Amino acid sequence: MLPVVETDEQWDEVVPDETVMRPGAEDLCARLGLAGAPLTRFPDGSQPVYAVGDEHVLKLFPGAAAEDGVAEGRVLSHLQGRLPVPTPQVRSFGPYENGWQYVLMSRLRGENLARAWDRIPQGDRERLVTETGEALAVLHSLDPGPLRDVLGPGDWGAFLDRQRDGAVEQQRAHGLPDHWLEQIPEFLASVPLPRTPRPALLHTEVMQQHFLVDPDGWQLTGLFDFEPAVIGDRAYDFVGVGLFVTRGDPKLLARLAGAYGHTFEPAELLAYTLLHVYSNLPWYLRELDAPAEATLPALAEAWFGTAP
Repeated sequence: MLPVVETDEQWDEVVPDETVMRPGAEDLCARLGLAGAPLTRFPDGSQPVYAVGDEHVLKLFPGAAAEDGVAEGRVLSHLQGRLPVPTPQVRSFGPYENGWQYVLMSRLRGENLARAWDRIPQGDRERLVTETGEALAVLHSLDPGPLRDVLGPGDWGAFLDRQRDGAVEQQRAHGLPDHWLEQIPEFLASVPLPRTPRPALLHTEVMQQHFLVDPDGWQLTGLFDFEPAVIGDRAYDFVGVGLFVTRGDPKLLARLAGAYGHTFEPAELLAYTLLHVYSNLPWYLRELDAPAEATLPALAEAWFGTAP
């Protein structure tokens, strides 16, 4: 029912087109015993995702991203009931047709934290980041061994080398000005990162956008979107934390780190920011305040420093 999607051109043609996607989603739902359930496509995210009635969510992965579908199904199954914040419960996952993968999961309740953030009182924000730190501590304590067959990158040191080799060009492609680009090689060379860290299961995109919250009492009600999960150094997960959860607020980051049980050096976290697979420094500079001193060490302190 869904066509082959293995190239960027096919992705751009098929994935946004509901006249193609919806019949495929309806067909798959029927095969899963949910024929006739109303489908509502979520507007966010790179993958096509549908609410299936009030109880389920169907996430589809074209052939070009099929490995992500396998990874998300396996990771969510591994996490089920093990974190202090709810994660989607897997109802079914596997191949569909023409290379597509799917994950059928339970629907979490709540409002997206990013959309709610401006309405949340400071005291509740502090409690929410505490809950986030506690959830991350549990996530990183779990044995990732059962997931090694589906999650990369394998050799963490080799991964760092690859990312470091392409770091300048990655930021140049995003339009980073030269005075920042020129600093990247020396800054990365100055920050020691572990090549064989204690392996941890990483979400890799710990952002307000991937949490749900109950406005009645402001409690976390969900953490989702584990398709980019990897196994690696736990500090890598704090890139998203500093940029998109605490958003350069040193007091909130200190509170979150206290709940997590460890504080990372600002330079270490900025180095991982530059080495992150999805790193886009110009975007972050638009989102967060930059220091008056336009240097990477100053930027590290501004975004990832913690209050005494």
